[in-house]
Amino acid sequence: MKIQKLNAISPAADEVFRGYEYSETVQEPHGVIVRSYNMHDYPLGDALLAVARAGAGVNNIPVAKCTEKGVVVFNTPGANANAVKELVLCELFLGGRKVVDGANWAQSLKGKADIAKLVEKGKGKFVGQELLGKKLGVIGLGAIGAMVANAAIHLGMQVAGYDPFISIKSAWLINRRVEFTSDLKELLATCDFITVHVPLTPDTEAMFNKKTLEGCKDGVVLINNSRGELVVSDDMVEAVKRGKVSRYITDFPDETLLGVENILCVPHLGASTPEAEDNCAYMAAKQLVDYLENGNIVNSVNYPSVSLPRNSAARLCVHHKNIKEILSKILSVVSSQGVNIAHMADQSKGEYAYLIMDLDEVPSSATVELIAAIPGVLRTRLL
Repeated sequence: MKIQKLNAISPAADEVFRGYEYSETVQEPHGVIVRSYNMHDYPLGDALLAVARAGAGVNNIPVAKCTEKGVVVFNTPGANANAVKELVLCELFLGGRKVVDGANWAQSLKGKADIAKLVEKGKGKFVGQELLGKKLGVIGLGAIGAMVANAAIHLGMQVAGYDPFISIKSAWLINRRVEFTSDLKELLATCDFITVHVPLTPDTEAMFNKKTLEGCKDGVVLINNSRGELVVSDDMVEAVKRGKVSRYITDFPDETLLGVENILCVPHLGASTPEAEDNCAYMAAKQLVDYLENGNIVNSVNYPSVSLPRNSAARLCVHHKNIKEILSKILSVVSSQGVNIAHMADQSKGEYAYLIMDLDEVPSSATVELIAAIPGVLRTRLL
């Protein structure tokens, strides 16, 4: 098996890929591991089975094209969650206290006489607010949002969480003192601080615009470490300049935001720790190897999670459209060839589905070809 890395990847992946041909220059790879490389013009060769993103966002990967070709796209949700959580906590303090502004001003005092006197005279320009007792709104309660909400509770903040798609796993992990709300407008109108942790989708793009910002509490501090496109920059600048938003802190600088007073742009540092890079690389590599060797899918953005332990003579994996009667047609072919199915699992995700069949004997190539020829079957793989 051959794995191509399209970025510098943490050495944490090296041990997982031991025995594989693994390099930047490998040709016709079976798997790709990537961080920020733009794959939209990358050739999806027939040998390519899966792409693993060492991170959460997959905007740099042509997911729709991969799905249609039966190429599984993995990400690593939660692997960098602690790193991002810690940055958000830092930004909460920076949103309340004008530490950066004050520190930059203090640097300007070098060479002046009686610096201590100047400091006492000038510090009033940088008065801020404490977090204790303030209300934080957390939009998106996945791995990162849940950790931020819990940490904020321990800082003495009131916390309201909004997530109409919260998973049972995340719900169990959240401190019971976090107030859940199904009313986003109410959260915006009542919170002193807001941090957003949602993916960029057609529904979330530009979710913070002139109308949304007008519905926020006066003087709100807004923190965005998810994606820059969630916020309309021109609308944010206008809201900050008139004081509707007291501070906007984002991990995604752009030309409109830079240089504006009370807008703090951080250079995409959310997951920029060696610990996070190690975690993401290791998790991406493990998921990729498990799929290539066993056909198991965990944390895919385009195909459902389907996993079975290996304990049979052969395993047949089938990517197919989620359409009527296709499963019965596949099973009919297997049974007509006299092959017994020991175990099977089939799950769908939107328009697409994935089937694992563990068989008591190795099917003939003709059997696999008959299944591959069924309309709606995208890819078959015999392990």
